[in-house]
Amino acid sequence: MSTYSAKPQDIDAKWWIIDAQDVVLGRMASHVANVLRGKHKPMFTPHMDCGDHVIIVNADKVKLTGKKKENKIYYWHTGHPGGIKERTAEAILNGKHPERVVEKAVQRIIPEGPLGRAQFSKLRVYAGTEHPHEAQQPKVLDFAARNPKNKR
Repeated sequence: MSTYSAKPQDIDAKWWIIDAQDVVLGRMASHVANVLRGKHKPMFTPHMDCGDHVIIVNADKVKLTGKKKENKIYYWHTGHPGGIKERTAEAILNGKHPERVVEKAVQRIIPEGPLGRAQFSKLRVYAGTEHPHEAQQPKVLDFAARNPKNKR
């Protein structure tokens, strides 16, 4: 008996759409990262990109538990001396690009490196309900209904 290893011609990527309205951010990000990596498939191979494409809509209506909305801080550095900047999750969600909170949550779960970047590129996040991927005929993945803890 030998271990199965997926080949590029064996991989069939599906498209999923998730409505993030009133869904807990961390729980959704963890599940989305598994779908992007392909860990939900029986043919999962760690060194191959066998994951699916994921579309997340209503990213601006995602929920954070506890006081994370006020206390969770996102840092970045401008590259200049003393150039560390910070912004709270609430400021980002109420700002110009609220989908970045969901993107960062998923990106920080996916492994680093070329394979992780390829898997992360299969994620599309939109703040509203509209998305330009109707031609791919995405299937609805009702994440909120899977567990009562997923929705707030």
